[in-house]
Amino acid sequence: MHFLLFYDLVPDYMERRAAYRDAHLRLAWEAHARGELVLGGALEPAREGAVLLFQGDSPEVAARFAAQDPYVKNGLVSSWRVHRWVTVAGDGAEAPTRPAP
Repeated sequence: MHFLLFYDLVPDYMERRAAYRDAHLRLAWEAHARGELVLGGALEPAREGAVLLFQGDSPEVAARFAAQDPYVKNGLVSSWRVHRWVTVAGDGAEAPTRPAP
């Protein structure tokens, strides 16, 4: 299953993130190495938020990441939420669905 983790960021996120960026990126690449994080990154412009795509058996995989993320723990993320994303098209789609012939 796929899950999207959405981050809403505080207004001064860009000014504050440098102190936590390496730890945040380390956590992200470790989650990727475990096969949990598929992709992650900031929206453009970055202060608009961020979205991370996870795969796993439950939304807990994304929630655990958020709970450990230095950005969340240090108040750079004002709120976060996880949504299941039922993917139907593309490589790795959870429920590949093709149009009728």
